[in-house]
Amino acid sequence: MENKYVKELLSWMKALLVAVIIVLVCRHFLITPSVVKGESMMPNLEDGDRIILSKISHIDRFDEIAFEAPDTNDNYVKRVIGFPGDSIEMIDDQLYINGTLYEEVYLNEFKSTLAIGDQLTNDFTLKDLTGHEQVPEGKLFVLGDNRRVSKDSRQFGFIDEESVIGDVKLRIWPIDSIGIIN
Repeated sequence: MENKYVKELLSWMKALLVAVIIVLVCRHFLITPSVVKGESMMPNLEDGDRIILSKISHIDRFDEIAFEAPDTNDNYVKRVIGFPGDSIEMIDDQLYINGTLYEEVYLNEFKSTLAIGDQLTNDFTLKDLTGHEQVPEGKLFVLGDNRRVSKDSRQFGFIDEESVIGDVKLRIWPIDSIGIIN
């Protein structure tokens, strides 16, 4: 009888060990959870939002990414605006990449709250900010959605492609926002 319990216990321990190994491998190589801190990506990502980052997905223009900050020991979440070879400028709150106007639809809600004549993003050219005409090889140009308070490539310059932790794939609403925790 005792031998039966030992076998059952060993079976459960093996199953738990395999599950833990699978979770660790997935977290290290495929995905990782994170928590948004600050207001730089509002209203799309808010302070306290839980996010899941994919470490293996291809990053496209306007994707939200997490990366190791070049100016602190923190990690930042920002939106990819420029890839190597891109020229970027902002004129009258309109984004131009390589001379083409891009609609930043993810900012429409935020822009609708501005007073007439106010801008979310001040005018700039890549050369004015960084001294470069184009985004250099191995670098990205990133901006936060809440442009008035975001610390992004306008302040710290380009980020290294190797500093990217992952692409934001899933936003999990904060538990307190759905009434579970007060």
